[in-house]
Parts: sequence; structure tokens; C-alpha cells
Amino acid sequence: MRILVINGPNLNLLGRRQPEVYGTTTLAQIEERLAQRARELDVEVACFQTNHEGEMVDLIQREGERAQGIIINPGAFTHYSYAVRDALESVGRPVVEVHLSNIHAREGFRRRSVVAPIALGQVSGLGWRGYLVALEALVGILREEGA
Repeated sequence: MRILVINGPNLNLLGRRQPEVYGTTTLAQIEERLAQRARELDVEVACFQTNHEGEMVDLIQREGERAQGIIINPGAFTHYSYAVRDALESVGRPVVEVHLSNIHAREGFRRRSVVAPIALGQVSGLGWRGYLVALEALVGILREEGA
């Protein structure tokens, strides 16, 4: 089983960017923790990060069909990118949306997600641990469905 993990704009700055909001864990550390947990679950994770909306759409289209499920932290694209939402919907794979901070407790514009309506679920506010929660939940759901 292959799980695609996609991170959006500015997540390459994790560990340095607003550590009081996003924590001090780097994206590389999150990806290593995901890879370790994936090995324990006997699944493969393929991790990508981009700061560009069109590149994210291309990535979803190119890699999405090769995966059984998708974990995505769309970053700022969460709030307005119908292109990302449509790409996710078009590949027809189950999606779990992840956010390091609790987007529902932040500024008004951050509380809206255009991805949430097409996602199985959303993990928000658990920091880097949210990625592991998303992975475990998605793998569990896929296994229950016989994927």
C-alpha cells in the first residue's frame, strides 16, 4: 500500500517559521517519523513539498493514481485553491487533511477549508503528531475496505 503525503507552501520552513504556532520540528523530521511509522504498518509513504499551486496540481495528478490514499497539508492553498481541491477529487483517492495548528482557533480566513468537504477527515492542532494520526487512520480505513 502506497500513501502519498503532500505538503504545501512554507512547510519547507518548519522548525524556523513561527515555532510558537507550528513547533520546532522540521519537515524532514516529520517525514522521517512518517517513514518509520509506515514501515511499522508495512506501507510505503511518498512525501513531497511544493510552494507552487500548479506544481501541487501536477503532483496530485501524476502521483495520486499510484497511491491508495493521500495525506495533504495544503498550507495556504487550504483556504482558496479550488484547483488543488479539484485535482484531489479527480484522482478518486481517499484524502485526509492535516494542519499543524488548530485552524479553527486562528484568524477567520484560516478557518475555512475548501479541501475539507472532499476529505475523509481533518486532523488539526496536534502538531507533527497529526501526520501520524492521519497515517494510522487512513491505513486503517483502507485496510477495512480491502485496499
